[in-house]
Amino acid sequence: MKYALLFLAVAFGYLIARVLKTKEITQMSLLLAFSGAFLLSMTILELLPEVFEMPKDRIGIFIMGGILLQICLEFFSKGAEHGHIHVHSEKRDFPWLLFISLSIHALLEGFPISDENNILVGIIVHKVPVALILSFFFIKAKYSNTVTIAFMTFFALMTPIGNYLSGFETLQAYHTEITAIVIGIFLHVSTTILYESSKDHKFNLAKLVTIILGIVVAYFI
Repeated sequence: MKYALLFLAVAFGYLIARVLKTKEITQMSLLLAFSGAFLLSMTILELLPEVFEMPKDRIGIFIMGGILLQICLEFFSKGAEHGHIHVHSEKRDFPWLLFISLSIHALLEGFPISDENNILVGIIVHKVPVALILSFFFIKAKYSNTVTIAFMTFFALMTPIGNYLSGFETLQAYHTEITAIVIGIFLHVSTTILYESSKDHKFNLAKLVTIILGIVVAYFI
């Protein structure tokens, strides 16, 4: 069931973009703000307690490693993980660099998902607006339907694959370390979303209420 939900989150974002086509969603910044606040809260409430069994100095090293890894990935993805994508190219070939960087990000997202936590919900809420923005990018850039659907399908499969791989005994031995890396990734992505979703990087009442709502909903899940 969780594999289907992860896949459908991307499919849902893609279908919304197809229905709206090149129309803009006027409240996209609020949608991103909610997803960012929600993901940040789920990371702190669900994942951080799981890694506190490690020595504290190692927790910090792996979390910082996750932040650094995400910064490196965004060099190639241009910030698509947090809804900030401006890739200018006259070519309409398959965007391999964008795909590889997003796939690594999505693959790692699947590792900490388990029956013992609710991070699945946070990832789903995060994926819908990102898939929506990615789909808008492909539509506006006039990529072919074949390229667009292939990209979104493979992207949708990465997180379920990551979660499946986490069940392997070899990787389970490093579950805590990988989770700490993912925490770093989520911290960077979610805080960047909150920063970039504001016009001129300024807060307003609607944005503040949306962020508080995202935090409160995450707390009660």
